[in-house]
Amino acid sequence: MSVLSKNTIEELILPHLSWGKSGKMSDPAHVLCIVQLIFHRLKTGCQWRELPIGHFMDQPYSWKSVFYHFNKWSKDGSWLCVWSALLKAHKHRLNLGTAQLDGTHTPSKRGGQAVDYQPRKGCKTSNMLCIADEQGIIVAASQPESGNHHDVFDIETHFEELITMLKLIGIETKGLVLNADSAFDTQTLRSLCAKHEIEPNFDLNPRNGSRWDRDDYFDPIAYKKRTIIEHAFAWLDAFKALLVRYEITARNWFAWNLIGFTAIFARKKIR
Repeated sequence: MSVLSKNTIEELILPHLSWGKSGKMSDPAHVLCIVQLIFHRLKTGCQWRELPIGHFMDQPYSWKSVFYHFNKWSKDGSWLCVWSALLKAHKHRLNLGTAQLDGTHTPSKRGGQAVDYQPRKGCKTSNMLCIADEQGIIVAASQPESGNHHDVFDIETHFEELITMLKLIGIETKGLVLNADSAFDTQTLRSLCAKHEIEPNFDLNPRNGSRWDRDDYFDPIAYKKRTIIEHAFAWLDAFKALLVRYEITARNWFAWNLIGFTAIFARKKIR
């Protein structure tokens, strides 16, 4: 089972990972096998110790070493470099006529950082805010937040994280139309959008007054595209490692999501 072809991994992934200068980790073929095993776990969600090492490597190798490299690349920011470099190099393939903002709650079975009980889901969850283009390609994501909070909790921090990621891949925020449901219709978020010259196209929340008495911009035709981000979340759920969170550290959980974003964009746009 292969998420990405060997040629795609060699061309798009390996150049942005930190390599050793001697021993096995100086061999591109060896690093390729490690990355293939990591993508295998992304797809299947199998336990690290159940990785089919023999399917990808000719010589004995420890699953602990595969995890070591995944964790190392998570710590040093390599996965973020892979994803941002891919988007930046192929930014022309994005469709940012509108952008879609939403949060995603993922059940967590082991607890850990940025995890807490979410009554609506009936379990402990971890939340992230994401922005997608009109094709469902994730172009920005915030750091994980514990699921006992609503989507606009600490929105100043998380929205700036999203803006930082957009700038990292060279996306201009000025004039960007941002669709979001009524949960995001807050004065704080509207002020943040104004700060970055983003046009908020938020469904008007009746708790903030009748839509007929408000002069906030709302384009119902453009808003119909908001559901595209739900497609993006469904594509991510096809990766079993992202369907349920087992990672203890928020850093590694974020890294898995970055790997998922990378796989989806690479498969859909790089042929």
